[in-house]
Amino acid sequence: MAGIVGVHGIGKYKYYLGAGRSAAGAAEAMRVKWDRYLRMALGGETRAYFSEIAYFSHHLHDGRRGDEAAKSAAGMERPAQQVLVGWAKNLGVGEHVTGALKSFTGWLLDRLDGRSAAFAKLFAPEVAAYLTDEAKREKCRQVVADVIRKNRPTVVIAHSLGSVVTYETLWANPDLQIDLLITLGSPLGMRNVVFERLLPAPVNGRGERPKGVGRWVNIADKDDIAAIPPNLAVSFTGVDAEELVNLDWIDFHTAEKYLGCPALDPHLRPFLA
Repeated sequence: MAGIVGVHGIGKYKYYLGAGRSAAGAAEAMRVKWDRYLRMALGGETRAYFSEIAYFSHHLHDGRRGDEAAKSAAGMERPAQQVLVGWAKNLGVGEHVTGALKSFTGWLLDRLDGRSAAFAKLFAPEVAAYLTDEAKREKCRQVVADVIRKNRPTVVIAHSLGSVVTYETLWANPDLQIDLLITLGSPLGMRNVVFERLLPAPVNGRGERPKGVGRWVNIADKDDIAAIPPNLAVSFTGVDAEELVNLDWIDFHTAEKYLGCPALDPHLRPFLA
Protein backbone atom coordinates (compact mmCIF):
# COMPACT_ATOMS: atom_id res chain seq x y z
CA MET A 1 0.00 0.00 0.00
CA ALA A 2 1.19 3.49 -0.81
CA GLY A 3 2.37 5.64 2.04
CA ILE A 4 0.40 8.84 2.59
CA VAL A 5 1.62 11.92 4.44
CA GLY A 6 -0.88 14.50 5.63
CA VAL A 7 -0.32 18.20 6.18
CA HIS A 8 -2.87 19.92 8.39
CA GLY A 9 -4.49 23.33 8.12
CA ILE A 10 -5.51 26.15 10.45
CA GLY A 11 -6.74 25.84 14.01
CA LYS A 12 -4.70 22.82 15.10
CA TYR A 13 -2.77 24.41 17.95
CA LYS A 14 -5.36 22.85 20.26
CA TYR A 15 -3.75 19.46 19.61
CA TYR A 16 -0.50 20.78 21.09
CA LEU A 17 -0.57 23.23 23.98
CA GLY A 18 -4.29 22.92 24.55
CA ALA A 19 -3.98 19.16 25.07
CA GLY A 20 -0.63 19.21 26.84
CA ARG A 21 1.05 17.20 24.08
CA SER A 22 4.41 17.40 22.39
CA ALA A 23 4.50 18.17 18.67
CA ALA A 24 5.00 14.45 18.03
CA GLY A 25 2.01 13.65 20.24
CA ALA A 26 -0.12 16.19 18.42
CA ALA A 27 0.90 14.70 15.06
CA GLU A 28 -0.02 11.19 16.20
CA ALA A 29 -3.38 12.29 17.60
CA MET A 30 -4.18 13.88 14.26
CA ARG A 31 -2.98 10.83 12.32
CA VAL A 32 -5.43 8.60 14.17
CA LYS A 33 -8.29 10.98 13.39
CA TRP A 34 -7.31 11.46 9.76
CA ASP A 35 -7.15 7.69 9.28
CA ARG A 36 -10.69 7.41 10.59
CA TYR A 37 -11.93 10.24 8.36
CA LEU A 38 -10.31 8.78 5.24
CA ARG A 39 -11.88 5.36 5.83
CA MET A 40 -15.23 7.04 5.23
CA ALA A 41 -14.18 8.05 1.72
CA LEU A 42 -12.60 4.70 0.89
CA GLY A 43 -15.36 2.38 1.94
CA GLY A 44 -14.67 1.85 5.63
CA GLU A 45 -11.79 -0.61 5.42
CA THR A 46 -9.93 -0.60 8.74
CA ARG A 47 -6.23 -0.05 8.24
CA ALA A 48 -3.66 2.71 8.64
CA TYR A 49 -3.58 4.99 5.63
CA PHE A 50 -1.41 7.86 6.84
CA SER A 51 2.24 7.27 7.68
CA GLU A 52 2.45 10.58 9.52
CA ILE A 53 0.91 14.03 9.78
CA ALA A 54 3.37 16.90 9.37
CA TYR A 55 2.50 19.00 12.43
CA PHE A 56 3.63 22.63 12.30
CA SER A 57 0.96 24.65 14.13
CA HIS A 58 3.11 25.22 17.23
CA HIS A 59 5.57 27.20 15.10
CA LEU A 60 2.87 29.77 14.26
CA HIS A 61 2.04 30.65 17.86
CA ASP A 62 3.80 32.44 20.67
CA GLY A 63 2.92 29.78 23.23
CA ARG A 64 0.56 31.99 25.22
CA ARG A 65 -2.68 32.63 23.41
CA GLY A 66 -3.12 29.60 21.17
CA ASP A 67 -6.34 29.58 19.17
CA GLU A 68 -7.56 32.54 21.21
CA ALA A 69 -5.05 34.84 19.49
CA ALA A 70 -7.71 37.17 18.16
CA LYS A 71 -10.76 37.68 20.34
CA SER A 72 -11.39 40.92 18.45
CA ALA A 73 -9.91 43.04 15.71
CA ALA A 74 -8.02 44.98 18.37
CA GLY A 75 -6.36 41.75 19.46
CA MET A 76 -4.99 41.08 16.00
CA GLU A 77 -1.54 42.18 14.95
CA ARG A 78 -1.41 44.47 11.93
CA PRO A 79 -0.42 41.69 9.45
CA ALA A 80 -3.42 39.63 10.59
CA GLN A 81 -5.69 42.63 10.15
CA GLN A 82 -4.37 43.07 6.61
CA VAL A 83 -5.00 39.40 5.83
CA LEU A 84 -8.52 39.72 7.22
CA VAL A 85 -9.24 42.69 4.97
CA GLY A 86 -7.86 40.93 1.90
CA TRP A 87 -9.84 37.78 2.69
CA ALA A 88 -13.05 39.77 3.21
CA LYS A 89 -12.60 41.53 -0.12
CA ASN A 90 -12.40 38.15 -1.82
CA LEU A 91 -15.81 37.45 -0.29
CA GLY A 92 -17.14 40.78 -1.52
CA VAL A 93 -17.56 42.07 2.04
CA GLY A 94 -16.67 45.67 2.83
CA GLU A 95 -15.08 46.55 -0.48
CA HIS A 96 -16.25 50.15 -0.35
CA VAL A 97 -15.59 50.89 3.29
CA THR A 98 -12.71 53.18 4.17
CA GLY A 99 -11.12 54.12 7.48
CA ALA A 100 -8.37 53.08 9.86
CA LEU A 101 -7.34 49.46 9.53
CA LYS A 102 -8.27 48.52 13.09
CA SER A 103 -11.70 50.16 12.79
CA PHE A 104 -12.28 48.51 9.43
CA THR A 105 -11.36 45.03 10.66
CA GLY A 106 -13.55 45.50 13.69
CA TRP A 107 -16.43 46.42 11.40
CA LEU A 108 -15.78 43.34 9.29
CA LEU A 109 -15.86 40.96 12.24
CA ASP A 110 -19.05 42.56 13.52
CA ARG A 111 -20.68 42.26 10.12
CA LEU A 112 -19.78 38.61 9.48
CA ASP A 113 -22.10 35.91 10.77
CA GLY A 114 -20.92 33.92 13.76
CA ARG A 115 -19.49 30.99 11.81
CA SER A 116 -17.56 33.18 9.37
CA ALA A 117 -16.30 35.49 12.12
CA ALA A 118 -15.01 32.54 14.15
CA PHE A 119 -13.27 31.19 11.07
CA ALA A 120 -11.71 34.59 10.33
CA LYS A 121 -10.25 34.79 13.84
CA LEU A 122 -8.34 31.57 13.16
CA PHE A 123 -7.55 32.10 9.50
CA ALA A 124 -6.19 35.64 9.55
CA PRO A 125 -3.61 35.31 12.39
CA GLU A 126 -2.26 31.94 11.28
CA VAL A 127 -2.01 32.82 7.60
CA ALA A 128 -0.39 36.14 8.49
CA ALA A 129 2.09 34.45 10.84
CA TYR A 130 3.13 32.08 8.08
CA LEU A 131 3.32 34.59 5.24
CA THR A 132 4.89 37.54 7.05
CA ASP A 133 7.28 35.98 9.58
CA GLU A 134 10.15 34.39 7.68
CA ALA A 135 11.51 32.49 10.69
CA LYS A 136 8.12 30.87 11.35
CA ARG A 137 7.65 30.20 7.66
CA GLU A 138 10.97 28.37 7.41
CA LYS A 139 10.27 26.27 10.52
CA CYS A 140 6.91 25.15 9.12
CA ARG A 141 8.43 24.26 5.77
CA GLN A 142 11.22 22.34 7.47
CA VAL A 143 8.72 20.22 9.38
CA VAL A 144 6.93 19.28 6.17
CA ALA A 145 10.19 18.60 4.33
CA ASP A 146 11.48 16.40 7.17
CA VAL A 147 8.29 14.33 7.33
CA ILE A 148 8.17 13.78 3.57
CA ARG A 149 11.88 12.96 3.41
CA LYS A 150 11.59 10.49 6.29
CA ASN A 151 8.48 8.69 5.08
CA ARG A 152 9.02 8.90 1.31
CA PRO A 153 5.28 8.85 0.62
CA THR A 154 3.68 8.26 -2.74
CA VAL A 155 0.83 10.63 -1.84
CA VAL A 156 0.67 13.88 0.12
CA ILE A 157 -2.74 15.22 1.20
CA ALA A 158 -2.58 18.85 2.28
CA HIS A 159 -5.51 20.71 3.82
CA SER A 160 -6.12 24.46 4.00
CA LEU A 161 -3.01 26.45 5.00
CA GLY A 162 -1.14 23.14 4.83
CA SER A 163 -1.49 23.26 1.06
CA VAL A 164 0.42 26.56 1.03
CA VAL A 165 3.17 25.19 3.28
CA THR A 166 3.38 22.03 1.16
CA TYR A 167 3.49 23.89 -2.14
CA GLU A 168 6.37 26.07 -0.96
CA THR A 169 8.16 23.14 0.68
CA LEU A 170 8.11 21.07 -2.50
CA TRP A 171 9.47 23.96 -4.52
CA ALA A 172 12.20 24.67 -1.96
CA ASN A 173 13.28 21.00 -1.83
CA PRO A 174 13.48 19.61 -5.39
CA ASP A 175 14.78 16.28 -4.05
CA LEU A 176 11.31 15.56 -2.66
CA GLN A 177 9.44 13.44 -5.21
CA ILE A 178 5.79 12.37 -4.87
CA ASP A 179 3.39 10.78 -7.32
CA LEU A 180 0.25 12.56 -6.17
CA LEU A 181 -0.49 15.82 -4.38
CA ILE A 182 -4.08 16.34 -3.22
CA THR A 183 -4.99 19.80 -1.96
CA LEU A 184 -8.20 20.20 0.04
CA GLY A 185 -9.89 23.54 0.71
CA SER A 186 -6.81 25.36 -0.51
CA PRO A 187 -6.35 29.15 -0.35
CA LEU A 188 -3.36 28.99 -2.73
CA GLY A 189 -5.13 31.06 -5.36
CA MET A 190 -6.49 33.73 -3.01
CA ARG A 191 -5.52 37.09 -4.49
CA ASN A 192 -4.14 39.89 -2.34
CA VAL A 193 -3.74 37.45 0.54
CA VAL A 194 -1.79 34.32 -0.42
CA PHE A 195 -1.14 34.11 -4.15
CA GLU A 196 1.12 37.13 -4.59
CA ARG A 197 3.13 36.22 -1.48
CA LEU A 198 3.99 32.68 -2.57
CA LEU A 199 7.57 31.48 -2.82
CA PRO A 200 8.52 31.14 -5.61
CA ALA A 201 6.53 34.13 -6.79
CA PRO A 202 4.03 33.53 -9.60
CA VAL A 203 5.26 34.56 -13.05
CA ASN A 204 2.93 36.60 -15.26
CA GLY A 205 0.05 35.89 -12.91
CA ARG A 206 0.49 32.11 -12.81
CA GLY A 207 2.03 29.64 -10.40
CA GLU A 208 3.18 26.18 -11.39
CA ARG A 209 2.98 22.62 -10.11
CA PRO A 210 6.17 21.80 -8.16
CA LYS A 211 8.62 19.85 -10.31
CA GLY A 212 8.72 16.85 -7.97
CA VAL A 213 4.95 16.27 -8.13
CA GLY A 214 3.69 13.74 -10.69
CA ARG A 215 0.00 14.63 -10.48
CA TRP A 216 -1.93 17.40 -8.72
CA VAL A 217 -5.59 17.06 -7.73
CA ASN A 218 -7.48 19.90 -6.07
CA ILE A 219 -10.79 19.45 -4.22
CA ALA A 220 -12.83 22.35 -2.87
CA ASP A 221 -16.26 22.73 -1.34
CA LYS A 222 -18.50 25.20 -3.15
CA ASP A 223 -19.16 27.08 0.09
CA ASP A 224 -15.61 27.00 1.48
CA ILE A 225 -14.67 30.58 2.33
CA ALA A 226 -10.98 29.66 2.50
CA ALA A 227 -10.86 28.13 -0.99
CA ILE A 228 -11.22 31.31 -3.02
CA PRO A 229 -11.19 30.69 -5.90
CA PRO A 230 -12.08 27.00 -5.61
CA ASN A 231 -10.63 26.32 -9.07
CA LEU A 232 -6.83 26.50 -8.83
CA ALA A 233 -6.26 25.84 -12.53
CA VAL A 234 -7.13 29.48 -13.24
CA SER A 235 -3.99 30.46 -11.31
CA PHE A 236 -1.64 27.47 -11.60
CA THR A 237 -0.20 25.46 -14.46
CA GLY A 238 -0.14 21.72 -13.87
CA VAL A 239 -3.34 21.11 -11.91
CA ASP A 240 -4.40 17.78 -13.41
CA ALA A 241 -7.89 17.43 -11.96
CA GLU A 242 -10.31 19.51 -9.91
CA GLU A 243 -13.43 18.55 -8.02
CA LEU A 244 -16.03 21.05 -6.79
CA VAL A 245 -17.95 19.29 -4.04
CA ASN A 246 -20.84 20.03 -1.70
CA LEU A 247 -19.75 18.88 1.75
CA ASP A 248 -21.72 20.75 4.37
CA TRP A 249 -22.98 24.33 4.50
CA ILE A 250 -21.91 24.55 8.16
CA ASP A 251 -18.72 22.46 8.28
CA PHE A 252 -17.47 23.80 4.97
CA HIS A 253 -13.74 23.64 5.73
CA THR A 254 -13.05 20.83 8.16
CA ALA A 255 -10.54 18.06 7.46
CA GLU A 256 -13.16 15.55 8.59
CA LYS A 257 -15.57 16.53 5.82
CA TYR A 258 -12.89 16.75 3.14
CA LEU A 259 -11.17 13.47 4.00
CA GLY A 260 -14.53 11.70 4.17
CA CYS A 261 -15.55 13.01 0.77
CA PRO A 262 -16.21 10.33 -1.91
CA ALA A 263 -14.46 12.54 -4.47
CA LEU A 264 -11.10 11.38 -3.07
CA ASP A 265 -11.72 7.73 -3.88
CA PRO A 266 -11.04 7.63 -7.65
CA HIS A 267 -7.88 9.67 -7.26
CA LEU A 268 -6.45 7.72 -4.32
CA ARG A 269 -7.60 4.21 -5.25
CA PRO A 270 -4.86 3.55 -7.85
CA PHE A 271 -2.24 4.20 -5.16
CA LEU A 272 -3.74 1.89 -2.55
CA ALA A 273 -3.41 -1.50 -4.22
